[in-house]
Amino acid sequence: MIETLEIDSVILEFSSKRVLQDVYLKCETGKITGLLGRNGTGKTCLMNIIYGQLTPNDHSVRLSGKSLLSPSRKPSEIMYLPQFGFIPKFLTVNRIFNDFDLSFSKFIIEFPEFEKYYHSRFHKLSGGEQRIIEIYLIVASKTKFCLLDEPFSQVMPIHVDSIKKLIVSEKERKGILITDHLYEHVLDISDDLYVLSEGETNLTNSLQDIESLGYVNSNNIRL
Repeated sequence: MIETLEIDSVILEFSSKRVLQDVYLKCETGKITGLLGRNGTGKTCLMNIIYGQLTPNDHSVRLSGKSLLSPSRKPSEIMYLPQFGFIPKFLTVNRIFNDFDLSFSKFIIEFPEFEKYYHSRFHKLSGGEQRIIEIYLIVASKTKFCLLDEPFSQVMPIHVDSIKKLIVSEKERKGILITDHLYEHVLDISDDLYVLSEGETNLTNSLQDIESLGYVNSNNIRL
């Protein structure tokens, strides 16, 4: 059964500035939905609205047609990877995996160099290593949908392919909404792609569409 996560009629204003105007976006289980946009267009704001951490002027969020009226989200329904770290630094790595009910053994199949950190406290890991674990916790979590804000930008290039493979494999069990300034990786794995421009989302079909919306130029350089 395909589950859907939809948000529409989003209006967001800060003081007199309107950031989002009547935004619509749809994400389905079994698919990766990409969200692109230039700095300051409201991508993170939209993620936070979907997750219930930001209250806009107006909006509707529906899970398989049922409105999510409460700002709180059940982990079994939606999980969110924010841009910045969210794991308490004093916890040990094995405690973190236990709390998320995930297998550390499966994790080190993809990232064997982390085996030595099983009993380490999180703060002993580098920032990039911490980020890899945070990405894995959200992507591999037992949820219907996960929202990923900048999963590629803070990790070493050597790990990007492993993360992309993980995301693609997990879409068989959930829906994934992803945004990242390293847009080539988003384009590579997305089934559907929206570009946020001038406060509105635009469902795109080609690189030419993205160029016409002013996100990249004719040389495929992000503006």
